[in-house]
Amino acid sequence: MFQLMRGRCAFAAKLVLSVVALSTVLTSPVLAAGKTITAVMHSDLRVLDPIYTSAYISRDHGYMIFDTLIATDSNFKIQPQMADWKISDDKLTYTFTLRDGLKWHDGAPVTAEDCVASLKRWAAVDGMGQKLMDFTASIEATDAKTITLKLKEPYGLVLDSIGKPSSRVAFMMPKRLAETPPDKPIPEQIGSGPFKFVASEFQPGVKSIYVKNTDYVPRKEPASWTAGGKVVKVDRVEWITMPDAQTALNALQSGDIDFMENPAIEMLPTIEADKGLKTEILNKFGFQTGARMNFLHPPFDNVKVRRAALLAVKQKDVLDALIGDPKYYKTCAAVFICDTPFATDLGGETLAKGGDIAAAKKALAESGYDGTPVVLMAPGDVLTLKAQPIVVAQQLREAGFKVDLQATDSQTVVSRRASQKSPKEGGWNMFITNWVSADVVNPISNVAVGGQGKKGGWFGWAEDAKVEQLKDAFVRATSAEDQKKIAVEIQKEVYDQVLYVPLGQYQGPSAWRKSISGVIDGPATPVFWNMDKSE
Repeated sequence: MFQLMRGRCAFAAKLVLSVVALSTVLTSPVLAAGKTITAVMHSDLRVLDPIYTSAYISRDHGYMIFDTLIATDSNFKIQPQMADWKISDDKLTYTFTLRDGLKWHDGAPVTAEDCVASLKRWAAVDGMGQKLMDFTASIEATDAKTITLKLKEPYGLVLDSIGKPSSRVAFMMPKRLAETPPDKPIPEQIGSGPFKFVASEFQPGVKSIYVKNTDYVPRKEPASWTAGGKVVKVDRVEWITMPDAQTALNALQSGDIDFMENPAIEMLPTIEADKGLKTEILNKFGFQTGARMNFLHPPFDNVKVRRAALLAVKQKDVLDALIGDPKYYKTCAAVFICDTPFATDLGGETLAKGGDIAAAKKALAESGYDGTPVVLMAPGDVLTLKAQPIVVAQQLREAGFKVDLQATDSQTVVSRRASQKSPKEGGWNMFITNWVSADVVNPISNVAVGGQGKKGGWFGWAEDAKVEQLKDAFVRATSAEDQKKIAVEIQKEVYDQVLYVPLGQYQGPSAWRKSISGVIDGPATPVFWNMDKSE
């Protein structure tokens, strides 16, 4: 009974805070100025640098205020954005030419030097960027509008890397910001994109404000995913933090907000029955959810312990708790997404069959595990991240692990997972995250498939020379058949060393009021250009 009452009190407190936050925003005197779209995103925004972190809410923020040299359209084709390009006959030189009319939000012109510095900062921490730099001889500004990238040998993923639609995105920044070390956040939010960030109104935990960049010159092509003309049709966009999904739905129904990125699946019948609302899956390719272990500290510095944990995982239990309705989820052991050219179950057969607790117990007993608690970070403020840690923690306990499930918020996880300290010093052993399928569909884009270790590796810092060699072979492969064979070998290594644990795939509908039009679908993020609002 005490637990029940405490839960009700906590819900009531969150409800009050959400209502107070919404009331504060909606009574803001600035709100009345111009046409405004008010949205509840999947997470609160706290980390503003989309290169410093791979968190999707920071990527979404990046798309509001920054722009990219090139971009991906709805046919998966790379298109010009800030720049056009030419490729030399020997495939060793890529020349990017900036288009006219590009200005930073502070009024300064965008230069090639800015873009070179931005590419270097991005490439230092992004998996595809790092691999691109392995094949790059030089990248420099040859004049104010020209960026010249020279390769050591032909590399077929140059454009796919620079134009990738999701985290980390190669966003362009002024040189003074791009020279910030990538392990430190940039000090200003100055881009050249379609919106400007209103720093004076930013309230972490409450709201993030963007206004139309009236100096932005969009491309003439129709908007398509992250490519084409980024035409802003409203004066202002407000992201409102509202962690309680029911409160957000009530606000959507009442018209207090216009757009809700991630309503709970069980809310869909209510939304569909409301004639004033519309729901649609914007990311048709969906998401993969997965668990990442820390390779630097016990117990997961021991591969035998990692293998025992893998055996304990039951994807269906995780997905039932996360989504509930099988219409919107799929169990899948393919590291590179089911129903794609690189899909295979090889190495993940036990995962595909639903786990094996008995085998997990036996493997853990034989691993030398000494009872070291597994510190598993559990964000409670993001609907699509709340359930997985709770379910995985219970599965690990059933296998014999001691688990310290530490409740926190998602932005604390984003910050804390960058720490290489031991769990006793504020570090961690495991966290769970979600990727859009576009981020993990091949061995180069999938950041968890890496073995760079403490220097340059993704959070968890796996060190695996074999997987890095296989990735090099993948990018050198000259046929789709050869790439497929190598991708299978990479997946086998991923499961053998347990570089990470796929927990399944799912889709998440968004909802908005029918007064909103022009919502663009895509593989990455809800974008707010092209959106309009009728009065």
